[in-house]
Amino acid sequence: MTLAPVERSGSMPTIAHLHGVVPATVTPFDSHYHIDYPALRAAIDAYLAAGVHGISVCGSQGEFFALSQQERIELVAQVVKYVDHRVPVYAGTGAVTTHETIALTQAAEAAGADVAMVITPYFIAPNRDELAAHFRAVAVATRLPVLLYNNPPRTGGLNLDAPFLAGLGDVPNIIGIKDSSGDLTQLAEYLLLTEQRARVFIGRDTLTFSGVLHGASGVISPAANVFPRTVVRLYAALRAERLAEARRLSELLAPLRAAWAWGSFPVVIKEAMELAGRPAGPARPPIQGLSTEVRARLRQIVERIGAEEARS
Repeated sequence: MTLAPVERSGSMPTIAHLHGVVPATVTPFDSHYHIDYPALRAAIDAYLAAGVHGISVCGSQGEFFALSQQERIELVAQVVKYVDHRVPVYAGTGAVTTHETIALTQAAEAAGADVAMVITPYFIAPNRDELAAHFRAVAVATRLPVLLYNNPPRTGGLNLDAPFLAGLGDVPNIIGIKDSSGDLTQLAEYLLLTEQRARVFIGRDTLTFSGVLHGASGVISPAANVFPRTVVRLYAALRAERLAEARRLSELLAPLRAAWAWGSFPVVIKEAMELAGRPAGPARPPIQGLSTEVRARLRQIVERIGAEEARS
């Protein structure tokens, strides 16, 4: 797989700079379900202060599926402007059709994003040849590095396996994959079949510990919305091979990761952020808030992790 660094103009990063902890940033909404940009800027400030290595926008946790095309374009532009080259911005530009995906990717490039993160088409079920043609067309239409985004639970079971990724190795700006399949074997195979050259980002917090040890470049982390400093410390401990510390931090976060199943996606993360003092507002309907009972259980977890974080 050909993954030499893509030359960028200006202050855009080379592929070597794409690594580490990238919060799977939520899109805050106000009480009328409009995008709450002040809350978003406050969240980004907290992430950057915690030492994250990138910012993701318009991903799954960012409710891209609930945003209009114009909202997605504006959201990427606002985040790029606010981050102002302090870390790379990963812009979610995937859509159902190739035409719309190209339009969103080109808009992200024009706004100054650093990476296009392209989820597989959803609702429809393209075959492997159609998927390959789709990703090739998107990559050819942009100068941005393209990170494929594999999320079978959210795309009708459509899975981008390791041979598929390796088969796109002749496209220079397809740099790797964000994998939210939860399949550690597949993550290892991505690295094996691309001879460790692919940038592989973990999309499941449950696999951060094992995935980074296997050689993943980093994690696009839902948990980093709530406790960015702890996730950054976990990543740093893994890179420094301080495995006892890394295991302790991984186990500290484990109950929060398990709690994602307590409500309809992605409301639990937003409610956990609220409980941690990082207001993100509601999810857009039809998703509703948690019950009083579930919120109380979530509060116990957030407070326990928060107390440990404050002591360290």
